[in-house]
Amino acid sequence: MPEYILSIDQGTTSSRAIIFDRAGGIVSVGQKEHRQIMPRAGWVEHDALEIWRNVQEVIGTALGRADLTERDIAAVGITNQRETAVVWDRATGEPIAHAIVWQDTRSQEIVDRLAEDGGIDRFKRVTGLPLASYFSATKIAWLLEHVPGARERAERGELLFGTTDTWVLWNLTGGVDGGVHATDVTNASRTLLMDLETLAWREDLLEAFGVPRSMLPEIRSSSEVYGTVEASSLLRGTPVAGILGDQQAATFGQAAFDAGESKNTYGTGCFLIFQTGTEIVHSTNGLLTTVGYRLGDGPAHYALEGSIAVTGSLIQWLRDQLGLIRSASEVEQLARSVSDNGGVYFVPAFSGLFAPYWRPDARGAIVGLTRYSDRGHIARAALEAVAYQTRDVLDAVNADVAETGGVPLAELRVDGGMVANETLMQFQADMLGVPVVRPRIAETTALGAAYAAGLAVGFWSGLDELRANRDEDRRFSPGIEAAERDRLLRQWRKAVGKSMDWVDGDARG
Repeated sequence: MPEYILSIDQGTTSSRAIIFDRAGGIVSVGQKEHRQIMPRAGWVEHDALEIWRNVQEVIGTALGRADLTERDIAAVGITNQRETAVVWDRATGEPIAHAIVWQDTRSQEIVDRLAEDGGIDRFKRVTGLPLASYFSATKIAWLLEHVPGARERAERGELLFGTTDTWVLWNLTGGVDGGVHATDVTNASRTLLMDLETLAWREDLLEAFGVPRSMLPEIRSSSEVYGTVEASSLLRGTPVAGILGDQQAATFGQAAFDAGESKNTYGTGCFLIFQTGTEIVHSTNGLLTTVGYRLGDGPAHYALEGSIAVTGSLIQWLRDQLGLIRSASEVEQLARSVSDNGGVYFVPAFSGLFAPYWRPDARGAIVGLTRYSDRGHIARAALEAVAYQTRDVLDAVNADVAETGGVPLAELRVDGGMVANETLMQFQADMLGVPVVRPRIAETTALGAAYAAGLAVGFWSGLDELRANRDEDRRFSPGIEAAERDRLLRQWRKAVGKSMDWVDGDARG
């Protein structure tokens, strides 16, 4: 009997294949980065064919390093960067253009046009989302409006759309030779095209965005067998049985299944998810309402989410654009070279500000500079910006929960690449005023997709078995006086204000 689950984690900067055992332990990993294509200010693209090639390669790497074959793998799970939009020809499998990444802001003019009738909350009651360039529908609309012939081809039924989970699933299960064109409820809930209550595409939303229904994948649950891997793959015949958008997958991997449980993932961006159970809670404080997961024919579980656009990518920016550090791991040492931020605050609004502000007119700002400021202060301000933005989102979560009579967050479970940075984790606990809990296995995104797939094929018996797998690595407790926390937060919010109203009618970028 197969003893392992393979999870494909198709992320913003790389694709990984991770093999897990029954205890949720990592057996082997394959990983490969893909290009970040930025042809203009505010544009971020990926080559979907490069991503698919990388996915195939990392599957082989993971299997090879563990000396395993398809006979050892019980099921495959997929997790993915969510709102990134791929549009391709159903007959040839060729994308009509580069994928438009979730960080990309080029479709803001479409947002503004649609918001003229009803404002940015025009569809929020139905979708849980404000009108924003962040979500997939505006990206599909932009491609149909700007790629020559795309509109006509789409209306003839020649084009398919998918976020990268759908792109990987379609190719993995045969592509042009019968590939499964499907997504799960978590990814569908990030498109601005799905009704949160019915879990189905809505015709009035499709009409508003000009998206033909024939382009869209079938919406399925997060844990079921969608199809099997095609014969030419190293995983031939293996069921693909779990799909979760990356943030929902990380929450699932943290065993945060119930209302009131929460996690924050520190990746390219930062994403805090607070589970609300089977109840749809509509935020009045700038958060998103999203689907947390759905297991087979069971009810959908919902969540509040605060999305922050730039966190880990800020450290990449310090490395790649400024040359301030040679590797991402150096930022903690540089930040520790100074005792505090020296009055420097860094607001990384490179793509505007996401939750809870939703200000596309904001741009990045470093404020409070003096002759005393040095590289260490800028590095420290960059790390602190991650924690400050998370505090802003948590304040919004607690406000929404208070309005519904719920209990404020008591602890924050954390995961993602940045949780290894202990300076950041301690500062995060200081700014939140609640414990920050790091798991023993930091790869909770891939683990969540593995859990969903394993549940679907009976590899794991149920949620209680998954809860038993959870193990803490370290708990960071607040260690700062409330008055000092309030002072730092006051200065941070002043800096946020300085970043707004930057883009106006004749601005570029």
